[in-house]
Amino acid sequence: MFGSKKKLDDLMAQLRPDLSRESLGVGPDFPGVAPNPFLSSDARKRNAELRTGALALGVLVDWREVNSNPRVVLMLDVETAGGISFRGIADEDLTITELTRLAPGQTLPVRYRPAVMDHYVALARDADPAHVQQLSDEIASRKRT
Repeated sequence: MFGSKKKLDDLMAQLRPDLSRESLGVGPDFPGVAPNPFLSSDARKRNAELRTGALALGVLVDWREVNSNPRVVLMLDVETAGGISFRGIADEDLTITELTRLAPGQTLPVRYRPAVMDHYVALARDADPAHVQQLSDEIASRKRT
């Protein structure tokens, strides 16, 4: 490979400063956004793990278009069933219709990897609406107490 892993991890931040760790609101442990997740074995493995991860709720803060597919990076304030809150980053391919429906403050079900906690999340498009409502009620009741 050409160069060190650190340089490759920061490639997207160099090419797109709006996708840097600081711009996304995550800490220095965030591995970064892959320039092409289909060519990155780490990104493919991470995405596969996220699709079966634990369910949480994310409130959409902002998003950045990466390309015109449209591939977007969503920034969400995530709250888990266990009461953990963190800034989550979802790297998703959306339809034009889904993209036009994005609005800051929107609550979306997401999946995360509790064992890793690296800021990556994925939209939980397959989540059972009853399970999402139960999680939402659980989080809301915790906030009231």
